[in-house]
Amino acid sequence: MPAAPADSALYRSLFGDDETAALFTDSAEIRAMLLVEGALAQVQGQAGLIPETAAAHIDRASREVQIDPAALAPETARNGVPVPALLAAFRKAMQAPDHAQYLHWGATSQDIMDTGLALRLRRVTQIWDDRLQALARALGTLARQHAELPMAARSYGQAATPTSFGAVVAGWGQPVLRHRARLAPVAADLATVSLGGAAGTLSAMGPEGPAIRAALAQALDLGDPGGSWHAERDRIGAFASWMAGLAATLGKMAEDLILMAQSGINEIRIEGAGGSSTMPQKQNPVGPSVLVALARQAGALAQLMQGAGLQRQQRDGAAWFTEWLTLPQLCISTGRALDLALDLAGRIAPDARAMARGLQDGGGLIHAEALSFALARHMPRPEAQARIKALCAEAQQGGATLPDLVARDFPDLDPGLAAGLGTAPAEARAFADAADA
Repeated sequence: MPAAPADSALYRSLFGDDETAALFTDSAEIRAMLLVEGALAQVQGQAGLIPETAAAHIDRASREVQIDPAALAPETARNGVPVPALLAAFRKAMQAPDHAQYLHWGATSQDIMDTGLALRLRRVTQIWDDRLQALARALGTLARQHAELPMAARSYGQAATPTSFGAVVAGWGQPVLRHRARLAPVAADLATVSLGGAAGTLSAMGPEGPAIRAALAQALDLGDPGGSWHAERDRIGAFASWMAGLAATLGKMAEDLILMAQSGINEIRIEGAGGSSTMPQKQNPVGPSVLVALARQAGALAQLMQGAGLQRQQRDGAAWFTEWLTLPQLCISTGRALDLALDLAGRIAPDARAMARGLQDGGGLIHAEALSFALARHMPRPEAQARIKALCAEAQQGGATLPDLVARDFPDLDPGLAAGLGTAPAEARAFADAADA
């Protein structure tokens, strides 16, 4: 198995996300950095910091030049960053040394790389926002369709009280709406230009430095942070935390699906489930299992990203390299989790008969809470609970169900079991309305 399964021809469809991964290729990174270099020259030319003719030439060349990433590898290994080799290749490709001398004027490698990353992450978050909206709507449709489909709610793996499948789906979807709302400010923070120069002071650009940074931000449609953020990694740390939180939400949905699809429960069917090499009867919940694995991986990678926030002084290569090793895989795994969850949302089919069996499993014990509260209207609640608990023990010994035993001992009691779903249907519909909105 390759070190990065998402890049594997064999495993890419299982663990990868081509649309997200396309923004973390060598060519995508180089193209983004060239775009930044061209925009920087353009605004510096407009400000008179470098000759306008040179600026125009650099800007035009940045959009046309083709640079082979493999040719930059030896120097990247030596320098620890690809920018020096990129600049050398760019200057050579321009074939205009009089203009090329003004390339990268007053900037540093991290400025170009971080701004290029901001451009790529902006596109990533746009893709994911669309997916979050689609996922919420797909879950909303499912919740509305099954708002009143009764099933057993489970606590600690044990039948607790009745709920509805629509409410269960709403429990998966409500956090998705919140994650989408949180993404907007996180994405806005990420879309921030980096221009600080060698030590974050913009000293090589003189007094024009802050104006150049603001103009570069405007040219690239990014935010101006008002200073250098070379060693301030809270924006990327917050993004990593957001990804881990989203992955956990999607993983919780997947864990529920695995349990509901297991033999003996069979409360849901997943269209197109995986098969076995030797057991013809198997319908393996492969998609949910991948989601759980991705959620566990995202949590671990997000922890690494928080560690990368421990930056020494004004620049820290080791912490920065940790980001490089971690962020692309975290983004690809998050993108895959979102895409897979959206796919699963359209392939889930509940089995009403299996859910009805779950409600009756254990001799109607799932109605114990409702019966104890109904009885508490006629006697002190502790006494009512004790009486129902004793009848639960009798039902567990076999024979009559708990509702039958209650009817035997309290024939005039109206248990009100028809209201056993409580707020579940309303919650399912409320989520569906919010998802549609």
